[in-house]
Amino acid sequence: MPISLKNLFVTKTLWISSLSLTLVTAGLLAVASTSVVNADDEAATLDTTSTETTTQATSTAEATTDSDAEVSSAQAVIYGRYNPLNQFERYVLLQKGTERPSAGGYTANKKAGTYICRQCNARLYLSDDKFESHCGWPSFDDEIKDAVARQTDADGVRVEILCKNCGGHLGHVFSGEQMTEKNTRHCVNSISMKFIPKGKKIPPMIKPLEEQAADQKKATVEESK
Repeated sequence: MPISLKNLFVTKTLWISSLSLTLVTAGLLAVASTSVVNADDEAATLDTTSTETTTQATSTAEATTDSDAEVSSAQAVIYGRYNPLNQFERYVLLQKGTERPSAGGYTANKKAGTYICRQCNARLYLSDDKFESHCGWPSFDDEIKDAVARQTDADGVRVEILCKNCGGHLGHVFSGEQMTEKNTRHCVNSISMKFIPKGKKIPPMIKPLEEQAADQKKATVEESK
């Protein structure tokens, strides 16, 4: 074989070997690159899943907290002086006066929430029990359990309703009017109450300082049972 052809053969062989090595190297790099991308995708998927799980857990926890708060019947209690009242508030709550009927105040209020005593913050009524009676005063066909006291009015005919905690005058209760299925209407002065929208924190109920010792003793007895 002539030397020139031999050199040409060697050169061609080396070129083919170099090309094969290049292709193999490129293939390995492609596989490695694909592995890295897949690994990044997996990590991103795991991060997304983790974030979604955390978000769902947080949402569930928040929902549970809100639900527990809504169904809870307990109200925080503090001891001390009642809320200060202006002249007209004292006239209604302490002297058993009556505000004029109107569509103002809380009469037409349809927002969700809780009505509390203006003097002591005790919870009185829920918006779910409020209805339109067209009498000119806020009307409810039920009260929060153990929140409202009843006694015969000074006129000897009507039934007066009072805040059970502080004795503040609320209004009067009537039955037999067939306005709702419960057949009861609490006719309440707007000025006797404060409205706390749903989702807002209800302030603690205020009890007289002189009742603190008796309440603590009662709590101790209950705990020992």
